[in-house]
Amino acid sequence: MSSREAVLGRIRAALADVPATEVPDDVPVPRDYRRSHTAPDQDVVSLFAERVADYRATVVRTDRAGLTGTLAGVLTRRGVRELALPRLFPDTMLPAGPWSWHAEPLDVPALDALDGTITLAACGIAVTGTIVLDAGPGQGRRALTLVPDYHLCVVHAGQIVPDVPDALSRLDPVRPLTFISGPSATSDIELDRVEGVHGPRTLDVVVVGPTHPEQP
Repeated sequence: MSSREAVLGRIRAALADVPATEVPDDVPVPRDYRRSHTAPDQDVVSLFAERVADYRATVVRTDRAGLTGTLAGVLTRRGVRELALPRLFPDTMLPAGPWSWHAEPLDVPALDALDGTITLAACGIAVTGTIVLDAGPGQGRRALTLVPDYHLCVVHAGQIVPDVPDALSRLDPVRPLTFISGPSATSDIELDRVEGVHGPRTLDVVVVGPTHPEQP
């Protein structure tokens, strides 16, 4: 008997007394664990920005009126010109200038030849400083944010939730979810940090809210 067969056999044995008509919602699961690590009155947008920056990503806060100019400034500072553009990314957000926007479909060699990509997000998690993508409008498939060396992500303040359970309640579990906490990085046994191994080595996050406080 293989390990797979052994595991499936145990599952079948555990479910032997479950009625065939029973569905998961028929048996409530107690969820009395702590759901959030934030205070009720905490500014989750500022916490998100702080935690994202802890991962060596750059965070810029702006408002809707200043978004296009902010994106232009970020791209200019990075010196990137050729960027992948996911489907249904709002054209009104794209700044005018020397940038070339390469729309999907793009194969892996084409993505690898670009400077980076720009995307929206499905939501942000304040406590963990995490961006979540679900391949929705303006986000694209996973390859867009794994192959190029640079990722610029736009997150609206209303998409930022306090903690992981809040995010999961918003997300569709059947969609391809990607959780991003800072630039791609890994460490060897001597704890030497190497960035860009499994994805972009550089991540910029633009948080769009009603106000844009001075940057620290």
